[in-house]
Amino acid sequence: MTFALAVAALFRHRTRTLLAILGVAVSAAMLLDMVMLATGMRESFRSMLLSRGYQIRVTPRGTLPFDTEATLAGATELVMRIRANPDVAAASPVLGGQLFMPRGDTTITGTALGVDAEWQGEYELEAGTDPQRAGEVVVNRLLLRALGAGIGDTITAAAAYDAQLRSLVGERRLVITGEARFLFLAATQLAAALPIGTLQEMSDRPDQASLLVVRVGDGVDADAVAAWIEQSAPRVSSRSIEEVLKQTDERLSYFRQLAFILGATSLVVGFLLVTTLVTVSVNERIGEIAVLRAIGVSRQRVVLQIVLEGVGIMLAGTAGGLVLGLVTARFLNGILADFPGLPAAIDFFLFQPRAAWTALGLLAGAGVLAGVYPAWRAASLPIATTLREEAVG
Repeated sequence: MTFALAVAALFRHRTRTLLAILGVAVSAAMLLDMVMLATGMRESFRSMLLSRGYQIRVTPRGTLPFDTEATLAGATELVMRIRANPDVAAASPVLGGQLFMPRGDTTITGTALGVDAEWQGEYELEAGTDPQRAGEVVVNRLLLRALGAGIGDTITAAAAYDAQLRSLVGERRLVITGEARFLFLAATQLAAALPIGTLQEMSDRPDQASLLVVRVGDGVDADAVAAWIEQSAPRVSSRSIEEVLKQTDERLSYFRQLAFILGATSLVVGFLLVTTLVTVSVNERIGEIAVLRAIGVSRQRVVLQIVLEGVGIMLAGTAGGLVLGLVTARFLNGILADFPGLPAAIDFFLFQPRAAWTALGLLAGAGVLAGVYPAWRAASLPIATTLREEAVG
């Protein structure tokens, strides 16, 4: 009976109830999006870095991966030394550069990565085979389209362009053996990967690498291995993923603070909205509530009925906000993903069930609190005095 009365009270003013639900849905959507923004970027970045299982990045001292044109000399010896450590499961060198590929009257420029196909952690192969031999290359879909080529075709490419002579330097024929998705490059970036030895020869950088990626064994402390690498090779910087994430957290602290403020604001707005609606509804029904109390309905049941009204509005709004928030997050993520230079695998808004349900649960709980005070106040009014005032009014 109590539930039926609560539903009847909400349907009595359908327009007002609907507007309140829509208002709560907007607040819930903003709260959900802010929670997704606050936690999503970090977790997305972490998942991207660990997607191939490498927990350590080794770069020239004082630099970040591909932050400068600085390289690690003697890359082969350094890789062998790191692989000799029993705590290391794998180590792979990566050399960054460019490829200049003539097509008709134009030259297409793309990012080139020199890798060891057996150990590489830079791309996921989607079709074809890895570039195992000199003169083989895998490219992403964008570059395939730009070249008008397919797997098995042969292209001409160079690693340098002489601006004065307006000609390519060190041209070489490469066979496309596969199509790949590059994990750490932007979605709009033309990219190719080829054996590191081939790129070293083409760019005249013998035995050099831009960075090394290292995977440790199960149960091994990555930070300890990173420290060992820096001690054994003082000219390098060695960072574990956890250390990189700490630095990332510092840079993303502004986003988290902004998300917290907007999320808290959404929670307060939802609470005040439901509180206002329930209070107005209670004030309109003071006489009705007094009659219920006069015929023997307990104070607790009256409070429960009014609280159920607030909870019903909040739950309906929260459900709508969940859908609206996910749609909005997907739309905003699509816009932010177009920022130049961002890896395609980065998501700004990442749905994490635990954090999302906790936030929406707080909003639903606010619906309970929103109805408690006005309900208890109305149920505590003196019955006889209230009836007399209502009759006179």
